[in-house]
Parts: sequence; structure tokens; C-alpha cells
Amino acid sequence: MTVTGIITAIVIGAIIGALGRLVVPGRQGIPIWLTIVIGIVAALIGTAIASAFGVASTGGIDWIELLLQVIVAAVGVIAAVSLYGRRGVR
Repeated sequence: MTVTGIITAIVIGAIIGALGRLVVPGRQGIPIWLTIVIGIVAALIGTAIASAFGVASTGGIDWIELLLQVIVAAVGVIAAVSLYGRRGVR
């Protein structure tokens, strides 16, 4: 993986994480770095799910893949909020 690939993964992860955070109602008490990590992981998992269903590579914008990534990010944010809040760290 190149430096450009790593930077791209961080940027895309931040966007996917932010979108996942927007979907979850209420205030989330997790740090921004955790949102970015969740977004990066969600982007990878969402792409894998889209590939499994054969919708990862379509003409134009891959809306289904993006939707899957945001859904996975929202689930990740919910899990992180419940685990992070349970530790008592804010």
C-alpha cells in the first residue's frame, strides 16, 4: 500500500465514519479518532459485503456500496458508544 493509498483510506474512512455518526440519533461520546477508525473498518467491510453481492463495481457512483458502508459505520458507532460509555471514559 502506498502513502497515497493510506491517506485516501483515512479521508474516506473519516467521511464514512462521519456519515455513520450522522445516521445514529443522539449525542455520541466517542473521540474523532475512533470515528475515523470505525469509518475505515466500515469502508472495508462494506466493500467486502458489496463484492459478495456483486454490486461493488458498477458504472458511475456505487450507491449500494456506499449505503452498505454507512450502515456498517452506523452499527460500529452504536457499538463503540455502548462500549466506550461502559468504560466510564469521556
